[in-house]
Amino acid sequence: MASRYTPVEMIEKLVSFDTVSRNSNLELIDFVADYLAEYGVESEKIYNDDKTKANLFATVGPKEAGGIVLSGHTDVVPVDGQPWDTDPFTVVEKDGKLYGRGTADMKSFSAIGLAMVPEMIEAGLKKPLHFALSYDEEVGCLGSPRMIEHIVENHPKPAAVVVGEPTMMDIVTAHKGIVGLVTKVTGLEAHSSLVEDGVSAVMTAAKLVNFIGDMMAENKAKADPDSPYLPSPNYTTLHVGVINGGTAMNIISRECEFVWDIRYVAGEDPQDYIDRFEKYCQEELLPAMKAVSPVCDIVTTPRSGTPALAPEEKGEAEMLCKKLTGKNSTTFVSYAAEAGQFQEKGMSTVICGPGSIGIAHQPNEYIELDQVNQSVDFFKKLINELS
Repeated sequence: MASRYTPVEMIEKLVSFDTVSRNSNLELIDFVADYLAEYGVESEKIYNDDKTKANLFATVGPKEAGGIVLSGHTDVVPVDGQPWDTDPFTVVEKDGKLYGRGTADMKSFSAIGLAMVPEMIEAGLKKPLHFALSYDEEVGCLGSPRMIEHIVENHPKPAAVVVGEPTMMDIVTAHKGIVGLVTKVTGLEAHSSLVEDGVSAVMTAAKLVNFIGDMMAENKAKADPDSPYLPSPNYTTLHVGVINGGTAMNIISRECEFVWDIRYVAGEDPQDYIDRFEKYCQEELLPAMKAVSPVCDIVTTPRSGTPALAPEEKGEAEMLCKKLTGKNSTTFVSYAAEAGQFQEKGMSTVICGPGSIGIAHQPNEYIELDQVNQSVDFFKKLINELS
């Protein structure tokens, strides 16, 4: 007999897999594939280069055009150093909430859909429902492009994509894009008492970090107060998250590296900011650095990125979700997701899922049972719509 799970039981099962992005997600993917196989649903695994992680794409119903993609990432952010009251990978129900890493962001959406596969089978879908589970969303939406390319090349075009990031079941039609970058500064070592004999990579990096901050300050000053991006900031942001460099207090540093990102609103080009940054390096910093030594350099390398999701004029995905949720309004969000990647390949896409982004990534992450119930209702109406 095929396995059956309630939505809460499936949430418990998916959360139990420690799929922090640094780890493999294959145990979870294999569980989902085996579960779907019990219902005669074939899964396709699209691996990363070393086959330590995989996306999963599976179709319930007829393999034809016009279906709906349910997209969710399987990885979660780390729990290291966070003061959790319970085991993050064991769901604990308390006061109408389910606590656990990934309950809000965003295993619950996929779990609820998977728990309702028996109902999908029994309904006899006339149009397909596709599960699209990806890896490494939390470190730059790295896995989904391979799966999206696989869909485009091997499957009939879906009518719409619903990305189940936590929106409190509101309909999100736009999100920011993101580009992650690494900048490495190479200076020249010398004794710190002889500052003119060396070039400090750390102090040069500090100037660059300030320049990045100045660009963001300009955006804040000219931000549209009526911009719909929620939560604020409602403008393109630039942020340095990690910096490492230097050897000792009395050594002029030879190397310094920092990691930064650009989270840009739909309609802006992040390359404009990168070009300004490079111009500042080339015209304001490097001439003086290379005058001391030709080995000095500043090299910036893109590390990851995903395009922004832009609003669609009467988009298929938006119209579907309005019908299923009964909501007429839409909103924009400041975070990035794989929705822009699907849209970039010509698929109508929105974000709509249970839980709150304000609770994501925090210790004692949770989803309210009311949100689970709303999502169950959403899936029931979706199954009925496609039957």
